[in-house]
Amino acid sequence: MTATATATPTVPAPHATDAGRPSIGRLTLVELRKMTDTRAGFWLLALTAFGYAALVAVMFFAAEPPDQTFYGFFQITLLPSGVLLPVIGILAVTGEWTQRGALTTFTLVPERERVAAAKLLAGVVLAGASVVAGLLFAALGNVAGVAFADGDGSWQLTAGELGSAVLFQIINITMGVAFGMLLMNSPLAIVLYFLLPTVWSMLTGLIDALRTPAEWLDLNVTSMPLTENAMSGSDWPKLAASVGLWVVVPLVAGLARLLRREVS
Repeated sequence: MTATATATPTVPAPHATDAGRPSIGRLTLVELRKMTDTRAGFWLLALTAFGYAALVAVMFFAAEPPDQTFYGFFQITLLPSGVLLPVIGILAVTGEWTQRGALTTFTLVPERERVAAAKLLAGVVLAGASVVAGLLFAALGNVAGVAFADGDGSWQLTAGELGSAVLFQIINITMGVAFGMLLMNSPLAIVLYFLLPTVWSMLTGLIDALRTPAEWLDLNVTSMPLTENAMSGSDWPKLAASVGLWVVVPLVAGLARLLRREVS
């Protein structure tokens, strides 16, 4: 009499890459560290903080007492971060290629779209942190204005004003990441990031036929009401159109290039 062996179904082992796959949260923290824990990132953040302090000091000494409010000080801090944070976003992408970090990054995380998403999320986190820093410097300026300059001292800050500031910073740093993905060269991306919008603004100021399109496609123009918390119903479509041109288009093209470029 022979025993009949019963085959036991085997459960396939999880794929090695799935077992050790880092979460998007962990990737975001890694990318955030890349943005800040470098010599360039450190000095850009230091310059941003110095810009906060310098502009708050200028407003403290030069502004009229009724203008020395918490929101007034906070509004002026949007300028240095709006200029310098996009450069950090650019370097976070281009550094992968100029410093040969892409080989390590995409070997550990082959899904490049997840790395790209982490870079964008890290940019959003940094934008939020810049707003928090601006609030702190604005609070110091407002206290000093009340104590030493007979400033107004109002602490009023609406949710709309705060949301507009956050959105403004997110748009700027996302545009920087998009240019970095598209060009993948630090000097070229930084120069074109500042040069192209400036040239476009100059052309729209010189050529009458471009002034109407500029109302829809000049990000400097369409984002101005956002910084002043003066967005109306007609301003949102214009902002969306300019963001589509200067942020979404280079981001989509840059993502396509990122997914296809060979790592060497």
